Amino acid sequence: MFRRMSNRLAVLPGGAVAALLGSPARAQGFAADPAGSGVLLNAVTWLQGTLLGNVATSLAVIAVGATGLMMLTGRIDWRRGGTVILGCFIIFGAAAIVAGVKSVAGVG
Repeated sequence: MFRRMSNRLAVLPGGAVAALLGSPARAQGFAADPAGSGVLLNAVTWLQGTLLGNVATSLAVIAVGATGLMMLTGRIDWRRGGTVILGCFIIFGAAAIVAGVKSVAGVG
């Protein structure tokens, strides 16, 4: 498939070069949701509201407080305590993280 030239570079056949240099593939647009996805979107929105709502926020505050107290009294090591607190930051900052990744990738 490859042919060696005198300067030791591999050369692709002409058709392969055209295929590799063609226009970049793009994902389908995100503007329109597919038909019938309203039910799934409502379910995911409900799940997001439940996981990031008042109950979840209260539980996270209790978890961070209990973890901090256990870290200060020496009942849990600092590494595991930091993991719990970092996990709370990631869960509640997930929307901002995804927005940042989308803006860097140029999607949406």
